[in-house]
Amino acid sequence: MIITLSSLKGGVGKSTLSLMLAETIAQSGAKVLLVDADSQGSVSDWAAARELDGPFAVVGMAHANIHKQLPKVAADYDHVIIDTPPRIAEVTRSAILAADVVLIPVSPSAFDNWASDSTTAIIKEAQIFKDELLAAFIVSKKIVGTTIAANIVTALQNYEITVFQSPVSQRVVFAECASGHMLSELEPKGSAVKEIRALSNELLKFVNLEKW
Repeated sequence: MIITLSSLKGGVGKSTLSLMLAETIAQSGAKVLLVDADSQGSVSDWAAARELDGPFAVVGMAHANIHKQLPKVAADYDHVIIDTPPRIAEVTRSAILAADVVLIPVSPSAFDNWASDSTTAIIKEAQIFKDELLAAFIVSKKIVGTTIAANIVTALQNYEITVFQSPVSQRVVFAECASGHMLSELEPKGSAVKEIRALSNELLKFVNLEKW
């Protein structure tokens, strides 16, 4: 299973979600490869800062032929997660074309809603060549105790794309993970872990897999 996280707006949590999903899926016993296709290299920086071996592998691949090179690179892995740049680029199109499912993080903001137009347009373009390609929105950086997230869900329902019911809130622990830590190391039983597990389980059902 190849999972691409894509949004043409920066700051929506793509890299964070990529890392958290990679960790959660790897904890199930699956062999996971996390591909850093963003030239900013946030995921690669995380791997470089980490002092201990992680449960998943990280490789940089920020170029425009990911869909051609990935099958060979990923041959020894059960699942692949691709983090993409926040802009329209050939690498983004290639990462979407390589995917079995595209996840689109959207934070509770009108600006993110507008950016969804461009992101979904690229996905629909890819579906012309790969009609089995799945896509879903994730509400990211939800502010706990507010109704803003509900408003963005209503807006996203105008698209012909699934909106996941498992949001991910804006939490300090996610920022702390950026220095090379894993979520399970910092808050193994915290609310953030529960949110990511719920998202992982919803994704599992969405792609019709019995287990990772």
